[in-house]
Amino acid sequence: MKKYANHFINQLWVGKISLFTLLAVIIAVTPACMKKAGPAEKGARPGSQTLVVEGVIAKVKPVVQNIQVSGTLKSFEETVLMPEVVGRVVSINLPEGRFVKSGTLLVKLFDGDLQAQLNKYQTQLQIATQTLNRQTELLKVSGISQSDYDQTQLQVASIKNDIELTKAEIRKTEVIAPYDGIIGLRNISIGAQVSPSTPLAVIREQDKLKLDFSVPEKYSQVVKAGSKVLFSVQGNDKKFEAVVMATEQGIETATRNLRARAVVDGKSKDLIPGAFANVELTLGEDKKAIMLPTQCIIPQDQSNKVILVKQGKARFVDVQTGTRLSSDIEITRGINEGDTVVVTGILFIKPGSALKLSRIQN
Repeated sequence: MKKYANHFINQLWVGKISLFTLLAVIIAVTPACMKKAGPAEKGARPGSQTLVVEGVIAKVKPVVQNIQVSGTLKSFEETVLMPEVVGRVVSINLPEGRFVKSGTLLVKLFDGDLQAQLNKYQTQLQIATQTLNRQTELLKVSGISQSDYDQTQLQVASIKNDIELTKAEIRKTEVIAPYDGIIGLRNISIGAQVSPSTPLAVIREQDKLKLDFSVPEKYSQVVKAGSKVLFSVQGNDKKFEAVVMATEQGIETATRNLRARAVVDGKSKDLIPGAFANVELTLGEDKKAIMLPTQCIIPQDQSNKVILVKQGKARFVDVQTGTRLSSDIEITRGINEGDTVVVTGILFIKPGSALKLSRIQN
């Protein structure tokens, strides 16, 4: 064709052929060229090509159903130490980061005035007691009236009550360790003026921890007292175990979650109160679950779909999903064991497309 075109151009150049003759030849040749190119273009359309994809065979296998929720580690006992009365700090025994035993005197406030008042009452009690002893002998010989004797007895009892009240006021100037625990950072110094709203330090029990977490309402029946849960903390892949001690006796209306609390025995140095915990709950084991890779699923507005390979053609089917694992998802309805499901190239497949499997994934 190129040879004839060059010939006509040369003839036109030398004036041996007219322009009208050249145009007639071009019009006659063009349809033939287009007709020849047609089949190639038709074969280039994507819809008529066989797409090469990878697939997976739907198999039944046992699956342990787990869910993961967030939790928080807390000290089993944690107390903010505060004084009971207003006063000036005269003594501090708050070893930061150290263990103290229950009953240890941690902080002492000034009690000089109370001690003086206690001494006064003790002296009055001594005098009143001596008077009561003399009157007891006089009463035996009718040397004193019963009324005077009863009045002295009442005076002795009143002074004893004043002494006990003063001792109680003195005890309020002392901050005592309520249980065995570790002292945190202290917030006061000697000579500080404190009040009942002044936090002195925090004491925490060291032997046990609490794990607080919440589960969705639909899983509330799974969490019961005595059941075991596994959890991990950030920066540590180790799995720790806790035992549920109690659950809240009601669902939170705002979140529709059930709060639960577990106990972690044998405190580890890797577990710090206040740390975030990833709690894993075992819902049960399904011994006949069909699991597929998550990339097989095509999410829709009201359902999910997968693509099956049926007689070399693509077939879109609706499926219902269940438990989701790290890389697989359970199919509870829509496909059967032995079906071949497309894994790759899903975005380019249309219903009825011709498919060819290049590999079957395990």
